[in-house]
Amino acid sequence: MAVLGGGSWGTAFAKLMSDAGCAVTILARRPEIAAAINAHRNDDYLPDVELPATLRATCEAEAAIGDAQVVVLAVPAQRLRENLRNWAPLIAPDTTVVSLIKGIELGTDKRMTEVVAETTTVPHGQIAVVSGPNLAREIAAGHPAASVVACSDIDRATWLQQLCQTAYFRPYSNVDVVGCELGGAVKNVIALACGMAEGMGFGDNTKASLVTRGLAETGRLGVAMGADPMTFAGLAGLGDLVATCMSPLSRNRTFGERLGRGETIDEARTAVRQTAEGVQSCRSVLDLALRYGVEMPITEGVVSVCHEGGRPADMVEALMTRKMKSE
Repeated sequence: MAVLGGGSWGTAFAKLMSDAGCAVTILARRPEIAAAINAHRNDDYLPDVELPATLRATCEAEAAIGDAQVVVLAVPAQRLRENLRNWAPLIAPDTTVVSLIKGIELGTDKRMTEVVAETTTVPHGQIAVVSGPNLAREIAAGHPAASVVACSDIDRATWLQQLCQTAYFRPYSNVDVVGCELGGAVKNVIALACGMAEGMGFGDNTKASLVTRGLAETGRLGVAMGADPMTFAGLAGLGDLVATCMSPLSRNRTFGERLGRGETIDEARTAVRQTAEGVQSCRSVLDLALRYGVEMPITEGVVSVCHEGGRPADMVEALMTRKMKSE
């Protein structure tokens, strides 16, 4: 198995798969990260976590992908296409490709599995998604968690489910790739709003309201795009949304919290250091909402703050003064 990306979630998932008995090689972008992983650490992304001795890392794509039966993608959403241009020739036709990426591509509004299908020869039935309440540091620490493995080929989804099961990680199979990908992408946008609320000093009522109405936004868009509405009541929907909106380990929530305290986008980006997918993907999510004629007022507010010079206080006022309606 090859995990392409040596960040926090890529490393945590590689550790998980190693714990499940797989031979795993991480493709790292920086030589120092590869060296650290080969010394059983990745303190840049997962401080104080001891990595398995069986887990290896390299900066050479050919060495990582080689004859890998499964290739796992764990890079930022907006860099996937350019990376795949280099990786695609190395991926064998019968390889299963798994996306861990929770974002929507800017400009094309494509989901990550769509980007994979467009840039490789891998058919849709061999492209899967892992999505759920999976904060990287908790997974790396072995805290009990569950997730969803989604693939249009249910036999492949079931095979992957069995492959990544451990004593601390319980995966469920699903065929709703669209719903699982949208749940993972939109929850990052809602988490930015929850973080802003936290940074402004608002309490749990405010955040619970954002989570609930954010779930409604996600479900409306998902149904319009052909997703199973029940997916959003599950781990890849509500489960992921709650974890990302409520945990201080969440990059998107932390980023939003800094904005709520008055920091600029650049200041928040410098402080958080790692990619907060929702900051970019919120624009693509809103583009999808406009294309499908779906109301997403929380997403609109996040786009306004992140890209149009709006203030978090303006977003709150706009949400609270919308026209009254039934739930």
